[in-house]
Amino acid sequence: MEAKAITRHIRQSPRKIKVILDEIRGLKFDDALNYLHFSKAKASVQIEKTLTSAYHNLINKMEDEKIETEKLCIKECYANGGAHIKRFRAASMGRISKLNKPTSHLTIIVSDNN
Repeated sequence: MEAKAITRHIRQSPRKIKVILDEIRGLKFDDALNYLHFSKAKASVQIEKTLTSAYHNLINKMEDEKIETEKLCIKECYANGGAHIKRFRAASMGRISKLNKPTSHLTIIVSDNN
């Protein structure tokens, strides 16, 4: 059985999130949660929240059965680009310069099958 969790509109570029996702992809649930909890990266906070959400989604899906976290693993995890937040900044000689602040959508799928 597997469960999915999605976090949308994270105020960080997908490129920076993918660096952390590459580290936890394929790990056991406990090992990935431990890695994320003690990581100093900004993206690890959002990834940890999404990972625990996927775990709780799996608990809700399997109401009668007992779930052991030792058997859980991260089946898939990826970050896609979201909408850019467009802002302007003052430039020299009365002009403006564009600022595009990227956002991303994070998806994590947790499975109890090996």
